[in-house]
Order: sequence, then C-alpha cells, then structure tokens
Amino acid sequence: MSEGKRIHVLMVSMSLQGHINPMFKFAKHLLSKGVRVTIATTEDGRDGMLKNTKPSNLTNSTNINNSHNSKNDSGIELVFFSDGLDLDFDRSDTESLVNTIRENGPKNLSTLITDLTKVHNYSCVIVNPFVPWAIDVVVEHGIPCALLWIQACAAYSIYYRYLKNIDPFPNMDDLDEKVHLPGLPPFEVRDSPSFILPSTPYHFRTVIKELFQAMDKVTWVLGTSCYEIEEEIVNSMASLTPIYPVGPLVSPFLLGEKERSDVSVDMWIPEDSCIEWLETMPDSSVIYVSFGSLLSLSQKQVGNIAMALKNSNKAFLWVIKPSNGESNNVAELPVEFLEETRERGLVVRWCSQEKVLMHRSVACFVTHCGWNSTLETLVTGVPVIAWPFWSDQATNAMLMEKVFRNGVRVKYGEDGIVETEEIERCIKDVTEGPRAEEFKKRAMKMKELARKTLQEDGTSTKNVNKFITELIVENPARA
Repeated sequence: MSEGKRIHVLMVSMSLQGHINPMFKFAKHLLSKGVRVTIATTEDGRDGMLKNTKPSNLTNSTNINNSHNSKNDSGIELVFFSDGLDLDFDRSDTESLVNTIRENGPKNLSTLITDLTKVHNYSCVIVNPFVPWAIDVVVEHGIPCALLWIQACAAYSIYYRYLKNIDPFPNMDDLDEKVHLPGLPPFEVRDSPSFILPSTPYHFRTVIKELFQAMDKVTWVLGTSCYEIEEEIVNSMASLTPIYPVGPLVSPFLLGEKERSDVSVDMWIPEDSCIEWLETMPDSSVIYVSFGSLLSLSQKQVGNIAMALKNSNKAFLWVIKPSNGESNNVAELPVEFLEETRERGLVVRWCSQEKVLMHRSVACFVTHCGWNSTLETLVTGVPVIAWPFWSDQATNAMLMEKVFRNGVRVKYGEDGIVETEEIERCIKDVTEGPRAEEFKKRAMKMKELARKTLQEDGTSTKNVNKFITELIVENPARA
C-alpha cells in the first residue's frame, strides 16, 4: 500500500491478557499489509504491557498532542483510557468492573477518540466483543465499526441464534438437554457458552446481550478462527450476519514465518528456563499443563493434578500462575510431590506458551480450552486434554471432542472437582492408549488446515485483503 493511500485503524479492548492478545496479533497482521494501527485499552494494563514490551515498535501515547512528535509509521501506537476504577482496585470483582466500565467507559473512550481524531483519520474502529458499549461510541463519531470476534465461530453462531431467537433452544436450566443447530453436531446445554446460561451472573449475561443488540451497527464481523476448521459453522451463518475468519491469529513463528515486529503484550514475564528444560527432554515426552491467565485452582484440585502427574511417571511442565500479577497467592504443591518428581518435572509461574507448544518434546497439552490456547494447539499439532471451566471453554472442548477430534475431555465429579483417577485416565488415553495415534493424526490434520488458510490463496488471507479493500472503497477520503 502506497504511503499516500495508507489507511489507519483504531482497535479497542480491555487489557485482559486473553482479550488484548488477539487484538495485537491482528494489529501486527494489518501492519504487514501496510495498515497503520492504534490500540486503545484500559489504564490498568499500562504498567504490565509496557514493562514487558520492547519499546522500539511501540508508542506509549497518553498525551495525544505530544504522541505525534514520535515517528510511528512502522509500529503500533498504544493509547489508554480509564475504566472508571482506581488502578489498585481488585478487578477480580468482575461485577464492579463490568458495571463501572459500562458507566464510565463510553465517556472516557469518546474523549480519547475526540483527541485522536484531531490528528488521525481513522477508516475503521475494530472493537473487542466484551466492550459492546464501544460500538455506540464509534458510531456517534461517524467512523465505520468492525467487531473482532475472539472466540470460536461456533460460539458466535450459538450466541447469535439464541439471543436473536433464530432457532429453538431447549430449557437452558437443564444442562443435560440436547441442542440442535445448523453447522454443529448435537451438543448438551452445558456445552453452550456460559454467558447465556441462567446460572451465569447477570452482569456477564448483560454484556453479551448488549453486544448482539448492537450488532446491526457493525459493518464487519471478523473472526480469529479460520474457515478450514469451522467450515460448516461459518457457512451456516452466511445468510444471517456473516463472520469472516481472518485467523488463526497466532504468532508468525508458529507458522514458520518471520516475526513481523518484536511487540508483545505479556502481562507477566515468562520464565526462560522452560525452553532450556524442554531441550533436555526426549521427543513427545512432556505433558504441558496450563490453565491460562485468569483461573485459580482449589487446593484439592491442585493436589489431584499433582498426584496424577506423579503416578503417570511422565515428564511434565506445569504453569501455576498467581491469582494476579503481583500476588504469590497460589495453592501449595505437596512437598513430597516436588521431591519425587524433581528429575522429570518443572513448575513455573508463567511461560511463553507458543514456544512451549511448538517444541518437539511436548506430547500433549492439558488446557482450560480458552480460544487463544485452542488456536495455538491447533496450529502446533499438539493433542489435548480438554479441561473447560466457564465462558466459551465448554464450547471449545465440545469442538475438540466432536469436530477437531484431537484429544479427550475430563469428566468432573459431582463436587466440581476432577478426581486423580480421571486425570490419569485422560493422560493415558492421549499419550499411550488405543486412540493415541489417531489423536496425533487428527492434531496434525488440524495443523495442516490451520496453516493452509494463511497462505497466499488461503481463505483468511483473502478475507483480510477483502476487508482492507472495502475500507479503502468505503472511505476514499480517509485512505
């Protein structure tokens, strides 16, 4: 794209790790196509993001009038707005967070956009699904709006069909009831995205309801998934409000490509010892265990995992993150477990997950089934043990079990805890059971499909190019 025709987009997200990651990855993809990008996120993420980010390709712009003194043609501009809470507020109080940002976010984001548009001419604002109020703000400023859907296309389809009353659904209080929707295998109510379940807190249900109420104001719905792995689901939405997959949004090095920039937004510093340790392990020998950036496990559950890993007699890498970025509040590991497994196990607070998953020594991934983690395991061809907790994770686990068929799923006990014997069963099934070879083959098939879509003639590449072309055509004065 010539300098004179270079377009500029603004992206809006909360600073949660699982939300900001796909926004940054899409930003870097757009940068590689010659699009300029500014990302607006909440103030609470500033310290963590800037502390762990190399500054060479990033402009930290809180004073808009001064930010444009810095040449930023080849990088991402990062700006911040307040969510209405003090920086030291405990944001694990999700009800206060959601309600406060809904009340204060529109005004604060609008003020930021007013300042930004004094010097920038945006062709589009791309919003994260979990800031639905941002759609009205963008429309009020007269800028075209796109949604970057950061979950599976399956979750988008289920939400859309439920909230817009497109298809009949069973009694959502009965988790054993079957749901039948176009493009999806039959699944139980419990495998629906939890934000439509009656048992989910009201503030979460309100967020997703408000998003789909505002959907008619969105010009483009882009998905972080890829057509090849969710083909029937994407096709089933074509006559409604289509979703155009532009993923898998993962780091280029997972695809065998050169990194487009050195910008990253890890909110915690990964421990380099992980990769050094993996280098000492045989091929396909290590069980990788990680439950993402938000979840904290009970002491009993941690004890069950520890016992299962010990009994497996297999090497393992286990990520146990503190409950927040600063606290050391984690469940204690049994001393005897650490002593008995020190020759074949490594426990860390945080790691570079993409580098771990692409390592030759990793045999399987025990995952909470967050969509970012799901995409990373699909692209790297690693079989999974699916262990969903909430939000879209049960839907993703259902996809792994019934659509991707690249692993097994744990079964919870009546007390909500997964027992030691069940964890052991899953480890054995994926690594050495009768279906282990089939899981590996399916994982490699998914890897092949996921990589194909980002090639020159792949569907995601075509969708990104189409999106950029439409930005230029619909906004000739802004290009």
